[in-house]
Amino acid sequence: MGEQNQGRVLSFLVRHTWLGMRAAIGAELAEFGLTVPQFATLMMVRASPGMSVAQLARSVGSTRQAANEMLTALERDGLISRSPHPTDRRTHQLHVTALGSDRYERALPAVVRREAELEQGLGPEQREAALAWMSAVTAACEAPGGGCDA
Repeated sequence: MGEQNQGRVLSFLVRHTWLGMRAAIGAELAEFGLTVPQFATLMMVRASPGMSVAQLARSVGSTRQAANEMLTALERDGLISRSPHPTDRRTHQLHVTALGSDRYERALPAVVRREAELEQGLGPEQREAALAWMSAVTAACEAPGGGCDA
């Protein structure tokens, strides 16, 4: 690979971007007593009440054990509740509590504001192109044989 192509491996550039965004968003969420994975969990469980720990782990790209550890902290803080699945006794359903919903709603504007600040240098066409690219790559990964474990 020639020198002019260094830094052009998109997967590494995306990772670098994500790490920077995660740090910026994480700094905003600290005020609300949340981490980025905790905020994402509240967002996903609010969108899909009753999802299982395994579904959550797949959604956030973690192991079931790591998801359980994070959920234990959210449950201890009263932000998430687990209830037995009605037909599968080995599975628990996840739900956001009223306190968790309130914490998410209070943190969301800070996240949206910080993301807007990070995107300030982009024009509408660039923003739309980035969203289209991310959606297309995500779809390709999720397609049979796509090879992504997200």
